[in-house]
Amino acid sequence: YLTELLPLQQLGTTFAQALNGVTKTKEILELPVYESDGDFPAHCDIAVKNISFSYDGKKNVLENCSLYVAEGEKIALIGVSGAGKSTVIELISRFYDVQEGQVLIGGINVKNINYEKLLQNISIVFQKTFLTRDSVLENIRMGSNATLEEVRAAAKEAQIDDFIVSLPDGYDTKVGSFGSRFSGGEKQRIAIARALAMDPDVILFDEPTSALDPEMVGEVLALMKELAHTGITMLVVTHEMGFAREVSNRVIFIDEGVIQEDEPPEELFSNPKNPRLKAFLSKML
Repeated sequence: YLTELLPLQQLGTTFAQALNGVTKTKEILELPVYESDGDFPAHCDIAVKNISFSYDGKKNVLENCSLYVAEGEKIALIGVSGAGKSTVIELISRFYDVQEGQVLIGGINVKNINYEKLLQNISIVFQKTFLTRDSVLENIRMGSNATLEEVRAAAKEAQIDDFIVSLPDGYDTKVGSFGSRFSGGEKQRIAIARALAMDPDVILFDEPTSALDPEMVGEVLALMKELAHTGITMLVVTHEMGFAREVSNRVIFIDEGVIQEDEPPEELFSNPKNPRLKAFLSKML
């Protein structure tokens, strides 16, 4: 009796999984499509003006926040987990739309920029690196039409080219076979190479070292110091105060959805007056 019942249980489980997949697909298909057709602006300064945002329509994650990032400037966003730092990144890249206020790039509201063109000019490096099972080449070229030479140039800038050419098939090595052998730092540098291969005007980093050991953090910090000397506009969400000190022109402290401090790193770290900032730095430094 039990042997006859087991296939029925397996069939029920499979049916439930299929039904769940259909439900998720329906949710994705019903997501609103961004239909703006404006070009990406010639200049890429970023202005966030009086934005408030809530994920659930009940509690605001950000409350009346404003900040300005000049073209080519490097900004660090710091604060405790859940303060709203990553949300700023998501709104600039238009993963979500603000409920109040505006996000402008080059003086143009992101809602008026063609979404595909927006993502072609803004590269995002997430805290969890996503690699497909395809070749290393295609993982770096993802989202761009970069040639092999351009991919290698980006990989060299990300200090990962030597590692890639040492793989059994070089840039043609399938990640599906070797991905588990990549260290966290190697994966993160591949992700940074991917971002650079797009030749972006803006790079957004969301906790790029959260899953790395101290040695790998040092390697990524060295790479980002190099990027700090380029003309790319860069925002870094980070808990690594070394990044905030050594990579940024300004450090923005966000606390409970509100921008509390916005100062050059030497001023913010040398004499913090905000008691909540003092408490945060006492734990991080």
